[in-house]
Amino acid sequence: MELLILQVSLFVLAVILGVELITKVPATLHTPLMSGSNAISGITVVGALLAAGSGDVSSVWVSFLGMIAVALATINVVGGFLVTNRMLRMFRRR
Repeated sequence: MELLILQVSLFVLAVILGVELITKVPATLHTPLMSGSNAISGITVVGALLAAGSGDVSSVWVSFLGMIAVALATINVVGGFLVTNRMLRMFRRR
């Protein structure tokens, strides 16, 4: 029970810190920061693939949560690359 309380409080602290950091970043820096976060999301995809394909039949929840993590991280990576591509098209000469 203590571990659950610790994990929930850590999650709440991370959410509060993330919101505070994002609101302090100027709008002009959001797109370059999103490009940089694609590398982190790529690492998340690899970890999610390892969790989803762990091969342990008794842990259905691990495979299910790993599958969800793969889907969400992939959406994040693809969206980040689309935003970066759109930003780079803005600087092309016509």
